[in-house]
Amino acid sequence: MYTLSFSYLAGKKALVSPCAALFGVQTRTKAFRHIELPKVGAVRLRYKIHFPEDGQYTIEQLRVTKLAGRDPLTGRVVHGKIGGGIKMKHLWVDIHRTAPKEGPPLVERVMSIQRDLTRNAFVALTISGDKARYRYATTSMKPGDLITTYGDIPRIPVRPKEGDAHPLGALPIGTKVCCIENLPGNGARFAIHAGVTATITRKISGRVCFTLPNKQEFAVPQECMATVGQVSNPEYSSIPIGSAQANRLLGNRPSSGLWHRKTGIHGRKLRNPKKLKVTSVEPKPKTVVGLTLPGLPKIMVRPPIRSLVPV
Repeated sequence: MYTLSFSYLAGKKALVSPCAALFGVQTRTKAFRHIELPKVGAVRLRYKIHFPEDGQYTIEQLRVTKLAGRDPLTGRVVHGKIGGGIKMKHLWVDIHRTAPKEGPPLVERVMSIQRDLTRNAFVALTISGDKARYRYATTSMKPGDLITTYGDIPRIPVRPKEGDAHPLGALPIGTKVCCIENLPGNGARFAIHAGVTATITRKISGRVCFTLPNKQEFAVPQECMATVGQVSNPEYSSIPIGSAQANRLLGNRPSSGLWHRKTGIHGRKLRNPKKLKVTSVEPKPKTVVGLTLPGLPKIMVRPPIRSLVPV
């Protein structure tokens, strides 16, 4: 029978038997090192995009390096079901639809609708003056169309036109929108995948509430930009993969094939509606708390701390 013991001086983990500890027999040691796994969604594990070193926007195709489920920092396999796939290039989509708040709006002409293998929605190449940019295409967008970006919020809601971008406060209730910002100037964060659209439900105290297809409701500032319409390629989710080889071309490795016990997540459940999420630019306030023992100084910590008692 063996027990675990730790050597704090050598920083090693040893397997020690009761007899060895009793008679002082030398034990075997094994060095160990703690490795922190990346947070879910914090690191892209499927591929790495090589953006220009100067940071300037370009419409050229960007080189893509496949990671095959490995952490780009440590090189260790974090996700075992990612790997393979066809070669691809990345098109840099500009997620910011900005226009001057005063004066004429920004008008762009759609030159072509293209397919980007690194995302499931189509992208549109637009030109305005001497600037060319990629935008997320909507369902009815086609080459030759003119799309307009407005920056003002009039007193009376505007008549929406698909493909145009407005602040959410300028659109009437019930409008279908996509490519929505979470904060003014942050770029599109909501409803950017194929076939996704959100519905404006209500306006309260300088904020606009909209509902996503998963019944999640968000409240963002009325200055956040949004595109009228639905993201292109709505039939993406209904296209079957067809074969195992086609799934490998998509960059997915097969599962282990072992039997796994099914949990309750596979059944039908009646869940409560999701709560309203509010985005804000104000930082979270810090709370002054003190220890329970008398005579100790107060310290600044981030709430909540269950072991401390607020003053």
